Amino acid sequence: MFPVGAVAASVTRLLQTSLSPAAARTLHCTACRVPGSFLRLRLPSRLQLRTKKSRARSEEAQRKTRNKTVLTYITAAGVGMIGLSYAAVPLYRLYCQAAGLGGSAVAGHDSSLVENMSPVKERVLKVTFNADTHASIQWNFRPQQSEIYVVPGETALAFYRAKNPTDKPIIGISTYNVVPFEAGQYFNKIQCFCFEEQRLNPHEEVDMPVFFYIDPEFDSDPRMARVDTITLSYTFFEAKEGQTLPLPGYAFQPH
Repeated sequence: MFPVGAVAASVTRLLQTSLSPAAARTLHCTACRVPGSFLRLRLPSRLQLRTKKSRARSEEAQRKTRNKTVLTYITAAGVGMIGLSYAAVPLYRLYCQAAGLGGSAVAGHDSSLVENMSPVKERVLKVTFNADTHASIQWNFRPQQSEIYVVPGETALAFYRAKNPTDKPIIGISTYNVVPFEAGQYFNKIQCFCFEEQRLNPHEEVDMPVFFYIDPEFDSDPRMARVDTITLSYTFFEAKEGQTLPLPGYAFQPH
């Protein structure tokens, strides 16, 4: 197929030899405009079609890449959430017991410290006990005593009682807090049932001991000068996969 521009130029030269100079110039200008107009109308449309196809392929590849990236992030987030759900209880236990924040009693004491404590006899404190159950567990749970009197530097023993009134075994796990929250750093537990799974068979009833003491430094803290009552509160949840425990400092109202 012959190029349109070359054919037009040949025809123009042939006619110029037989026409007047003015007519030849007019014919030359018109002929020159025809191929250019043709090319401008035809060639860019083909190039534009190829460009659109190339752009579409590029956008499709980018979209697939973005989808793969988003899917990777979602999968990683899902795996991370599953891992956090399994680690929630031990992480919460370590945080509360190590920091003594949010009304949580402090752990990590040694036996020699307990043996060598000097009770502050002139500072008598009333410790009251509260028991709650979350809606997720069908247990009867209550303290065996409503209150006891202790002094800083003296150990004390209290009991809670839990019963499973249903016809199926239930595994429970408990959290606790101390009110006022500032007193939590001085409330030390030697033995308790918190943060450990407790299995009760149908209609089984058990007593759960809490062995604790209040650090003698409680008496020398100016913030505790007007504190004469401390409340120890437990809340039982049903132990389920993915069950998260409340953050330190959050308490549940009795049902």
